[in-house]
Amino acid sequence: MESILVLDTRIKFRHIQSFVEIVRQKSLKRASEQLFVTQPAISKTLRELEEILGHPLLTRNRAGIALTPQGEVFLHFAEMSLAALRQGIAGVEELGRQGSTSFTVGSLPSVAARLMPLVTEEFLERAPDVTLRIIDGPHGYLIDLLRRGHIDLVIGRLGAPDTMQNISFTQLYNEHLDFVVRPGHPLLAQPDIRRIADWPVIFPPEGAAIRALAERVLIAHGVGALPRRLETVSGAFGRRYVPNSDAVWIISAGVVAKEIADGQLARLPFDTAISNGPVGLMARPDETAPPAAQIFRLAVASAVEQLGL
Repeated sequence: MESILVLDTRIKFRHIQSFVEIVRQKSLKRASEQLFVTQPAISKTLRELEEILGHPLLTRNRAGIALTPQGEVFLHFAEMSLAALRQGIAGVEELGRQGSTSFTVGSLPSVAARLMPLVTEEFLERAPDVTLRIIDGPHGYLIDLLRRGHIDLVIGRLGAPDTMQNISFTQLYNEHLDFVVRPGHPLLAQPDIRRIADWPVIFPPEGAAIRALAERVLIAHGVGALPRRLETVSGAFGRRYVPNSDAVWIISAGVVAKEIADGQLARLPFDTAISNGPVGLMARPDETAPPAAQIFRLAVASAVEQLGL
């Protein structure tokens, strides 16, 4: 069984700060002067840290101090922790200095309806002074805007390899395609994926991230041509058209999750496991993320956790 490491809550910021400063100054006396504490106080803090960790971190001799093997390991991560904290403080201060700033996100249909409302709520709680701009559209369109620097991040389905060149991708969760219809549709009584051609089918257009996945599902089930095919990934159109027609809508599960839960749409019991694929954050890898981007990533992580994705 895999063990889980739990951070000892007895370790405080003063322990990490004091240890790092002692190593930097190579002297308890000079470290105490830098931190404006007494030498006995900093010695006590170091002793407390070593007792909590169960290992000596420093040895003392006439030349000063030296790190033990355990001290070398702990120093690496202690310095990383302090650097991350300083970066976070600087980010908050920068947002405060800038006043009203803006941050632009491209949202694919697979997340616009399901994830973005909660992400927006979480983001605005953390950065109330930032104007969040949300642009939706197909994958190719949003990736082009990202490459040209017109938007800061894209959140949605991972695209085909040729569309993802020089774009970093951080996976959040996996999502599959759904085939949905209005309640009472004839296919619900006699579900057979090969019969969808008998009705209009709303199908992902060229350039949509889910186009190849939809084609893969149809090929796997031996579905032939779709003579009455409507091509769009517009959630607004599908939500209005499908409940009032006999159309079959092939769309990412997240787009219609609420409508299915509310009974406005019904999922056809077709096996679409082959369409399962990653949803995540896409960014330009050659740029340092601004504070707003870091806050947005935290908001996304919180929303994903709350939704259990």
